[in-house]
Amino acid sequence: MTPTAHETSQGNLSPRSARKASSAKLQRTQHAYAIPRYRVMLVKESRAHTSHVRISDSQTVYRLLAPLFDGLDREHFMVVGLDAKHAVIGINTVSIGSVTLCIVHPREVFKPLLLMNASAVILAHNHPSGDSPPSQEDRALTRRLKEGGDLLGITVLDHIVLGEDRYHSFADHQEL
Repeated sequence: MTPTAHETSQGNLSPRSARKASSAKLQRTQHAYAIPRYRVMLVKESRAHTSHVRISDSQTVYRLLAPLFDGLDREHFMVVGLDAKHAVIGINTVSIGSVTLCIVHPREVFKPLLLMNASAVILAHNHPSGDSPPSQEDRALTRRLKEGGDLLGITVLDHIVLGEDRYHSFADHQEL
């Protein structure tokens, strides 16, 4: 048998033919193990006048958030992402619930904070009934989110429960 232009005298493939064969094999392998690639990005939807606000106490948080929660007829859970100097980076609504509850999962709480590159967070939600004392579920969620934040290096500074013209601060009551 006479060797072709792409074969050597020993019957092996030439380097050019070997590359082609390897490329074809690689393409078959890539199709057999096609893994989707994702790109995650943070999109700034609107600009609140919070870029120069530094969080130093619960009263500052309340003044910042009260207008956002005013008039809401269902529970809303929001996070305020802060930089290392506790300046507001952004605010994200994590969950909207019903009149009496809001389902909140740690993964959904920390996703926007990681994208914001936040160093700290203020958790906040409202009680449409107007009462600001936290429920047992609120306390359990706060503990769980604090543990998650500790693992991720995002400090949970406070959890504010907003009622009608009043609020409850977990930090002020040494509940963190």
